Amino acid sequence: MPGPMSTPGREAFLASSHVAILSVAGADGRPPLASPVFYHYEPGGDLTFFTNTLGRKTRKAELIEAAGALTMTVQTEEMPYKYVTVEGAVVSTGPATPEEMKKIAQRYMPAEYAEGFVQNEFAHPDSAPMLYTVRPTKWFSSDLSAEPA
Repeated sequence: MPGPMSTPGREAFLASSHVAILSVAGADGRPPLASPVFYHYEPGGDLTFFTNTLGRKTRKAELIEAAGALTMTVQTEEMPYKYVTVEGAVVSTGPATPEEMKKIAQRYMPAEYAEGFVQNEFAHPDSAPMLYTVRPTKWFSSDLSAEPA
């Protein structure tokens, strides 16, 4: 019957390659910010992602720092629909290394393209990408691929 995924199922789904939609609380009366991000996750672990690329300090980074928590959602875009949403606490923030960025980028693009993507980032004179680590605290999921009873 369609419904929530099992713990192993939702962790495997999150670990597969999906672009996540990150959502973080807004400030100054503005609504929450939602933004697509590349991320890395291994079952049972923490999520990692980077931001602040090509020398721009983003509103997203400022809001994440202020809130200390965020939500990420990944989904399939075709039937049967599935999604996993994770609420989590930001447990570390620091400068991203080329190796960390490449590990994440290679989930989404061929290795040689990921290498160029990362080299381009660090070639920018004001580049200061930040790596965030998020510990999942709450999970929500749905899997419509199961047969109804």
